[in-house]
Order: sequence, then C-alpha cells, then structure tokens
Amino acid sequence: MKPKARKFRIRRSEVTQTAAAAPAAMAHLPEHPRHVDQDSTAREILSAMNIDEIRREGLTGRQLRMARRLALKHGLAPSSDFDAVRLLRARGIDPFERSGLLEIVASNGQHSGEPDLRVQLPQTVPAEGRPALPSTSTRSPADRRAEEIMQIQRDIARRRRRKLALLLARLAAFVMLPTILVGYYYYAVATPMYASKSAFQILSADGGTGGMGGLFQGTSFATGPDSIATQEYLESKDAMLRLDHELGLRAHFSQPWIDPLQRLDPDASNEAIYKLYRKYVKLGYDPTEGVIRMEVSSADPAVSTEFSDRLIKYAEERIDGLSQNKRQGAVRTADQSLERAKAERRAAQAQMVALQEDSILDPEGEIAGIRSLIGTVELQLQEKELAFSIQQNNARPNAARVTALQSEIDILRTELDKQKRRLTEATTGEASLASTTAAIQMAQADLATADLVLQSALEAKRQAEIEANKQVRYLSLSVRPVPSQDATYPRAFENTVLAFLIFSGIYLMISLTASILREQVSS
Repeated sequence: MKPKARKFRIRRSEVTQTAAAAPAAMAHLPEHPRHVDQDSTAREILSAMNIDEIRREGLTGRQLRMARRLALKHGLAPSSDFDAVRLLRARGIDPFERSGLLEIVASNGQHSGEPDLRVQLPQTVPAEGRPALPSTSTRSPADRRAEEIMQIQRDIARRRRRKLALLLARLAAFVMLPTILVGYYYYAVATPMYASKSAFQILSADGGTGGMGGLFQGTSFATGPDSIATQEYLESKDAMLRLDHELGLRAHFSQPWIDPLQRLDPDASNEAIYKLYRKYVKLGYDPTEGVIRMEVSSADPAVSTEFSDRLIKYAEERIDGLSQNKRQGAVRTADQSLERAKAERRAAQAQMVALQEDSILDPEGEIAGIRSLIGTVELQLQEKELAFSIQQNNARPNAARVTALQSEIDILRTELDKQKRRLTEATTGEASLASTTAAIQMAQADLATADLVLQSALEAKRQAEIEANKQVRYLSLSVRPVPSQDATYPRAFENTVLAFLIFSGIYLMISLTASILREQVSS
C-alpha cells in the first residue's frame, strides 16, 4: 500500500503544480475582446483535463465526499466531486491533508459562509486578501517531496531508536543487572567449597545356593535393598545429628569468614542444619553397578575428608546391623523349634519314667511269665481232668482217688482264674498289666516321635546357621576420600550462565504475557 500512496501523492503534486501554473499562464494572455471566446475555451479544456487526471488518480468515494464538504466549507460551488477536488487545488488547498479534515470537524464553532484564506500549498499566484510578495522559495516540488520523505524516515528511525533504547533499558534492568550481581557474588563474594569424593559397594559373603536362590548370587541385585537402606540412612537426619555431635557440623559452617549466604546461624534449628547437610552431602546409587557414590563439601578440604570417613564408618555400622538382624532372624526360628522339640522329648521321657516307677519295671516280661504259668496250669488241669474222667469210667472207682483228683482240679482252676485276673483286672491302687503296658507303649512311641522331632530341629538349626552365614554383608571401599587442593564450588561461570538463562526466560515469559494481555484488552 505504501508504493501506491506515494504514487497518488506524486500525481496530486503534479496536478497541483499544473493547476497552479494554469492561472499564471492565463494571466499572460492579452486581454482583447477578440480572444475572450478563445480564453474561455482554453479554460474549459484545461478544466476537463484536470478532472480527467483526477479521475485517473483512483480516489475513493470517501475522499471525494470529504473533498466536496471541504469545498462547500470554503464557499465554492463544485459541479461534481471531481470538480470539488479541482477547485480546492486551484485555491491552493489540499483536500486530503489531515489538518483539512480536522478543520471540517472543528468548523462547528465558525461561520459556514466565511472563506478560509489560509494557504496550504505553494502558490504561484497571490491569494485573495493578501499582498503579492515575491516568493523566497527556490526549491522544486521534487526537492520538497524528498525532504518530506526524509523527514518521515528520520521520524521512523527516531522511533525505532527510542524503542530499541527502551528495550535495552529493560534488558539491562531485568536481565543484565541481576546477572552481573550473581556473577559478582560467585566470583568475588562466595566462599570456595572443597569436595571430597568416595565410592563404596555392599557385597555379600560367597557361597552357592541351589535352585532359584543362587541366580542373583554375586550380582548387585542381591545387595540392592541393603544399598538403598544404607543410602537412606546416610541421607537421614539421624546421621546428620551424629555427625554434628561427633565432629561439629554446625560449628564448621557457622564460622564468621564464610559468606553470609552459605553461613549457618549458630542458633539454627535442626531443620536448617539438615537442609544445609543435604546441600553439601550428596549421595547417589547406581543400580547397574551396585556402587554408592558420595560427595561431601566443606570450607576446609581436611574437614571434608574427615566428614567422608565418618559417614563411611556410619555406613559400615549400619551394614553390620542389617547383617546381624538378618542372621538373628534366620536362626531365631530354628532355635525356637529346637527348644520346643527338646521340651517335648523331656516331657515324653519323664512320662515314661513315671509309668515305669508306678508299675513293674518290665510289664511285658511279667505278662509273658504269667502267660507261661497259665499255660502250665492249663496243662496240669487237663491231665487231672483226664485222670478224673478215667476214674469215673471205672465200674468201681476209688473214692479216695476221685476225691483227690477233684480237689486238685478245683485248685488248678482257682489258680488259672487268679493268673488270668492278674492280666485283665487291676489290683488295689494299681492298674492292670494290660493298661500299664499300653500306657508304657504309648509313652515309648511319644518318646520316639520326640527324638525324631529333635533330630529334625537340630538339622534345621544347622541349615539356618549355614544360610545365615551367607547373609553376611560387608562394605568394600572402592574410592577412598582424598583432600582436594582446588576449590570445587562455586562454579562461577556455569552458575552465571545459568542465572542469565533463568532471568532471560523470566523476562521473556513476562513480556509475552504482557503483550498477550495488552492485545486482548485493546481488541
């Protein structure tokens, strides 16, 4: 659109120059009656030519209407909109000048019939009501046009310089100045910190296990939970309190020569000390290698090494405690089972001894003797009954012999019943031999079962002790902490660049947010 507007401006200037030169040319014509018609004809031709040129300028309907209103304001009587443009230019008024449009709006307080005698364009003919003075301007319209373009360009350049200066001022205030302050702190104010690095592993005792239990033996997965537990302990407040109590963590970071941002208040709470502890004690666990890496920083390299050694000692104590707990947990159940088996065997043995004390020492042998006696008595009884039957079968049996046989048979039957009652019937205050034998046999079976349980408990305890020995953990120090000769922190350049990026990002986000909000409000 800018080239087109420039084209229209040039055409208006040319038309204005032509319109301004026409009266001058007409002024040199001789005033003779013979040339009156020729003069009017020339004026009509010149007017038609001006209107055609105005038509070719491609003016909009709004511009033509404003030109007609401006012509009526100046007391002109145009026959058309294009004629209004021609008449205004002939009067030396630019109908499309911004000040001319504003005069239409501001003309409410003025008389509409009063002509405006202000000259807005360069004139070659004196304006009405003004003295004809010689012009002091010797510049051509092209020079004036170039000067106007140069003025516009200078104005644009001046505005660009002003915006650039404001941008640089904002960047300097919100980005560069904070970055310079941060850089000054890291380079000139911050107290150098010396880091001591170490690395250690938690390993288990060698020993193969059959089945699935030995798949992870010798790998980092076998000791992964112990390594994680040790890392959590070293990062805990308990380890911090022990370190402060034994080596004076608070006192070291409360020294007055440490810069104010890193210095610890002597009356600081445990939470503030723990926050500083987490800042200067960094631990990392690598699950692929099973290595715990530790970095301890302080204002003195020797103190950093001492802190690292003490934390490694805490880790060893923690690992020993975990191993002891695992060993005790594995063997405790086996010990309880063995003690219970021993108690059951003692009870079974005591019951058997009590039964043996309350009855015959060998009831089975007694029963065997009784059964043998019963067999002998039955045999004799059969013989006597046979002899008695023989005597009864005689025609004249011997009475004395029969009486004697009958008496012997009665005695043998009495004895047989007595021996049988000894097996099945209990005597006064004592159980029968059958019940006593059954009780003793049950006690013997309980004793044998207790012996088997005791033997199994002993074997289980032995196996638990073997497995507990395999659960032993120990710490293997891969990298020993060594005092650093050069300061590790602060990393001035990296921290300054990071601060610059952070401030730049904050400024960019705020600028974008403000631009979006301004656009939303103005739309």
